[in-house]
Amino acid sequence: MKPFILYPAIDMRDGKCVRLIQGDYNQETIYGDSPFDMAKRFADQGAEWIHMVDLDGAKEGRPVNSEHVISVARELDVNVQIGGGIRTERDIEWYLGQGADRVILGSAAISDPAFVKDMLSKYKKKIAIGLDAKDGFVSTEGWLNTSRVKAADLGKELAEHGAETFIFTDIATDGMLSGPNIQSTAEIARATGKTVIASGGVSSIEDLQALSREDGISGAIIGKALYTNRFALKDALQEVTGR
Repeated sequence: MKPFILYPAIDMRDGKCVRLIQGDYNQETIYGDSPFDMAKRFADQGAEWIHMVDLDGAKEGRPVNSEHVISVARELDVNVQIGGGIRTERDIEWYLGQGADRVILGSAAISDPAFVKDMLSKYKKKIAIGLDAKDGFVSTEGWLNTSRVKAADLGKELAEHGAETFIFTDIATDGMLSGPNIQSTAEIARATGKTVIASGGVSSIEDLQALSREDGISGAIIGKALYTNRFALKDALQEVTGR
């Protein structure tokens, strides 16, 4: 059985744990005042990884909620991947130096591809590429802008420059609890020949099991389903990963 990792998500805005619908900053629900407490809850249920997103950072193009990320990385026995507002090597170095295990580059892959390729050559597996797509085209700047670049094409190009891990989000499914876009996620895996973490739309343990059966899909990010008690993380870990 291939390893399949579940990544409970903590999206941060104004220091709080929130969820957006399809990335819309005007459709926000607050689920907790403390990202650290939420991460501890997930860690206590057996999470190996926590997926953290700095929504303010994504919008502003610089880290904003970084202190919450670092407290989780330093104080809890979990791996942390962080995305949102990471645009410089200094940001990458700082996060990794403070205990984060993986940083996610998204918008920079469109705005500054040479930088991203350089970072991949330097930091290798410590970099994940976030491919957030609307109708197959990459969206950037906290999903406020949609490019003319196809996610599969960008993924293939960056795989050739050393990218090993991709996080694919179909924006249409994000926060909708409508089921993940398995077909598009698998397409990214085929295009890149690398492992892809699915993001967006997971609503049930059955969704996770379906994703886990696809070649090239190595894990799934779970957000709203956990916050609205569709299922418990510990049950999903047992059913899907056997832990």
